[in-house]
Amino acid sequence: MKLQSVITCPKCGFEKEETMPTDACTFFYECTNCGTRLRPKEGDCCVFCSYGSVPCPPIQVQGGEGKCCQQ
Repeated sequence: MKLQSVITCPKCGFEKEETMPTDACTFFYECTNCGTRLRPKEGDCCVFCSYGSVPCPPIQVQGGEGKCCQQ
């Protein structure tokens, strides 16, 4: 399981590597470059699944399917 993911801000394109939590969903994330507050896209469970280079740990465990935080 990968715990590092690069989040890319959709507004300014800034990229930052973050460590994903294994025990909680990250529903909000603030871009450290422009201050935009990111939220998951419709149908995604967290900001890592929407804007990250790697999906969140629960989705990785489920093989890319399912809803990690709505269970």
